[in-house]
Amino acid sequence: MTQPSDFEMEAEDVLRVELEVFRQEHRDLDAAITALEDKASANQLTIQRLKKKKLITKDKIMRIENLLTPDIIA
Repeated sequence: MTQPSDFEMEAEDVLRVELEVFRQEHRDLDAAITALEDKASANQLTIQRLKKKKLITKDKIMRIENLLTPDIIA
């Protein structure tokens, strides 16, 4: 089996960093949504927008995880 080139290693490292950034953003959005939902005077439109952004972030996480996970032929 051949060693991956330096470019492939660097690209994978970049993806791993991006993955962690998106995971942190997802956690932050979750905390913000929870905090707003706990408030009686919460703006429902703001909560909906944050939930949509959280879903978009989750999609980004899934795409990067799929890129980092090798295809296994069984």
